[in-house]
Amino acid sequence: MTDQVPLITNDAVVLGLLMSILGLVFWSSESKIPFFTKFYNIFPPILLCYFLPGVLNSIGLISGANSSLYTISSRYLLPASLVLFTLSLDLKEIWKLRKKAGSMFIVSSISIMLGGPVAVFLVSLFAPEIVGGTGPDAVWRGLATVAGTWIGGGPNQVAMFELFKPSADLFSAMVALDVVISYIWMALLLFGASRSVKIDSLLKADSKSVTEIKDKIEKYQLGIMRIPTMQDIIVILAIGFGVTGLAHFGADNIAPWITVHAPYLSKFSLTSGFFWIIIIATTVGMFLSFTRLRRLEGAGASRIGSVLLYVLIATIGMQMNIMAVFNNPGILVVGLIWISIHALVVIIFAKLTKTPLFFLAVGSMANIGGPASAPVVASAFHPSLAPIGVLLAVFGYVIGTYGAYVCGLLMQAVSP
Repeated sequence: MTDQVPLITNDAVVLGLLMSILGLVFWSSESKIPFFTKFYNIFPPILLCYFLPGVLNSIGLISGANSSLYTISSRYLLPASLVLFTLSLDLKEIWKLRKKAGSMFIVSSISIMLGGPVAVFLVSLFAPEIVGGTGPDAVWRGLATVAGTWIGGGPNQVAMFELFKPSADLFSAMVALDVVISYIWMALLLFGASRSVKIDSLLKADSKSVTEIKDKIEKYQLGIMRIPTMQDIIVILAIGFGVTGLAHFGADNIAPWITVHAPYLSKFSLTSGFFWIIIIATTVGMFLSFTRLRRLEGAGASRIGSVLLYVLIATIGMQMNIMAVFNNPGILVVGLIWISIHALVVIIFAKLTKTPLFFLAVGSMANIGGPASAPVVASAFHPSLAPIGVLLAVFGYVIGTYGAYVCGLLMQAVSP
């Protein structure tokens, strides 16, 4: 990321700019103007909502690093949207997807864990200085923190930082590597989601299970759909943000208690407040799906959840600084090889097992992006599928520290 002061530093102005981008994208995507029709046949709207803020961040107009909008969106809007998505959840149908979703997630984790050492070894053959270094500046120490966030998330990355102790400069370069590579990969997955039918055909995948659950949810939504009243909207927002408040209250008490009384559970990310916010919000939303509140879906609960999620997408996009790759192009090569190995493994696995793109994309992003990004990719297939991404990402929190630790040791072993 860059330390340059952006042109716009007021978050209120930045938020207005992001909302204007969302409005422009959605207006133009529904336009009958031939140019827009052809344009959106190639680029899905969700990709633009994600990419355009990244461009503004890259040219220095705004700064994701200096803004609190992403923190606010991920801590307030994300849990609220998850509650509203899970209101209409059909757990029986979701449970049917567990085998393919779980297997793709595990394969994704293993490919990242082994892909790092392979990437380091390959680069060491032609440019050993890129992956060399000694002491705190040993590149493998920094790459271990990337493994932490790519298999688990932020808490796992912190765990690897504390364990392997890379230098501050090296860690900064790894943060930039993580952001650039993971967000480019996310953009590719979002692009693929818009062409899932064609890609599933190439994979010879049976997408029947995913299609069935989408059709059932859409049929249920149409069956109870009504024009929402002011009361409906207020109640929907009250549930979404009320449960979000409950999730924060629980996290503020549970995480510190575990930190004091069971600190060894930090390796499972159970001392992370964000972990508990996501867990509580998703769990309460699931329980509410068994009550009469489920019928609020007819008044647009998931549509309001989608609006909140799109604001999050824009704030995620503004974290991407494309120009940061030029600060350390050698490390970028390692990251590109690493993510290419991951992509190759999951694609081959999907081809051999005839697994639909949905499971590939969500299983991959549950690792690479974590709870903030996985539901975004899942919702690109259908809003109601967002909780699947969250559940897999939470599991990534649990295994991330172990997988990243092994990955770090393997990278140390192959480093020059």
